Amino acid sequence: MAHYLYLVRHGEQLDAEHGMPDGPLSPRGRRQAELIAERLGGVPFTNAWHSPLRRAEETAAVFSEKLPGLPMEPSSLLFDCIPSGPTPDMPSSFESFFHSITEEEIEAGIAQMSDAVDEFFAPAREDRHDLLITHNFVIGWFVRHAFDAPNWRWLGLNQANCGLTIIRVRSAKPPVLIAHNDLAHLPAELRTGMPDQQPF
Repeated sequence: MAHYLYLVRHGEQLDAEHGMPDGPLSPRGRRQAELIAERLGGVPFTNAWHSPLRRAEETAAVFSEKLPGLPMEPSSLLFDCIPSGPTPDMPSSFESFFHSITEEEIEAGIAQMSDAVDEFFAPAREDRHDLLITHNFVIGWFVRHAFDAPNWRWLGLNQANCGLTIIRVRSAKPPVLIAHNDLAHLPAELRTGMPDQQPF
């Protein structure tokens, strides 16, 4: 049986440039959400979950408008988090990222991602297409898990706002990354959220 995870990063946040921890979508973020919802309109989704944070919740609300038959459920397993801490094999170039991160944040993120992998990567006995609207670090961790890469490898795996990542979960074999940060549905002027933003 086929089990697919459709991972969508939330749309651009209105106050992102001011460093606000959460906030509503910007007009551009809403348009990003509309376009990816339209792109995925033909997928026979089995389930749909979103992070409870406002920027993800509002992205999910756009999906609900475009796909009214799809119930959207909040999941605390999709909260923005720090999936792991520094490790001896981590490149030193990433060390500065952790200077303002507490041990409590890391411990909470590790526990959350362990539970999230158990929940969302469980093999299915029937065809499943699951939509998860979440955050950059969470999607990076899921991609890292699909490759069974070192724990630090989520660092540098970046998703643009409303980028699409698809993973196929298999019962007897490792997961397969089908697509990562696919932005075909977004024109150049709507492609935001990547570090050191460059034209695509």
